Amino acid sequence: MKDRVILKGLVSADYASPADQAAIRALEKVPLLPKAVKVFNEHGLDRWLYVYNMGRSVRCGPRQMPSLYKMLREACDVLDVAEPELYVGYHPFVNAFAGGVERPYIVLRSSMIDALTDDELLYVIGHELGHIKSNHVLYFMVGTLVKPLLELIGRRTLGIGDAASFGLLMALYEWQRWAEVTADRAGLLCVQDLNTVLSAQMKLCAGPNRFSDEFSLEAFKDQARTYQNVETKDAVGKMLWFILANWQTSHPMWIHRAQQIEKWYEQGAYSSIIKQKSLLESSL
Repeated sequence: MKDRVILKGLVSADYASPADQAAIRALEKVPLLPKAVKVFNEHGLDRWLYVYNMGRSVRCGPRQMPSLYKMLREACDVLDVAEPELYVGYHPFVNAFAGGVERPYIVLRSSMIDALTDDELLYVIGHELGHIKSNHVLYFMVGTLVKPLLELIGRRTLGIGDAASFGLLMALYEWQRWAEVTADRAGLLCVQDLNTVLSAQMKLCAGPNRFSDEFSLEAFKDQARTYQNVETKDAVGKMLWFILANWQTSHPMWIHRAQQIEKWYEQGAYSSIIKQKSLLESSL
């Protein structure tokens, strides 16, 4: 285990992206959101999803995949987060997610465990803990079920306009993308090594493949910086492509996430948090 700074007293505001906070404020002003949350709560969908997940994945603990459970314990200690449940589920598509409003849990897909090193997995666990610590989970769960929820609300209210539904979808997806940026910062604070974060993002961007031994982290960094510094005409193209094809995605592109986390690191915010908590820890 590496000697990592324990970030005692860390709060989500310490690392939250301003765009995440702005997007959540905009989301909360959408008239349909309170109705969607009410339906979600009234029908016990949080409990149903918890039971569904428990039925299709294996829970980690001291006697079940203790190595992964040890990573969870370390990540919780570093980020000062109450311990959620940790599960592993089989799936060929690499991914992880946090769920559970009343009983938070994290699910790692088996393909992700195979694709990443222990430190890279610690970043992923820290990322998901960042969602939990930032209270993202309720709106994530509503977002997961938003289409059937909208249909249910529509039946109860004798129909709702397509524009209102579209507005809620747009606001949810916009917020979710910026929430990922916030959670990436939590992941960096957890693993405390930028190259580990970028290496994990590179692997998740390309996916497991038989040429993985030829990955170049420096080339990936250069790609992210090139993407960030495109000329104006190319930037317009990126924006148009996003509007036409990607507005409905819940996650930003990996290259975008890589340049966002490197920018936050280079601006000194990460070092400031680590230094502040290091001084606090040494004074105790």
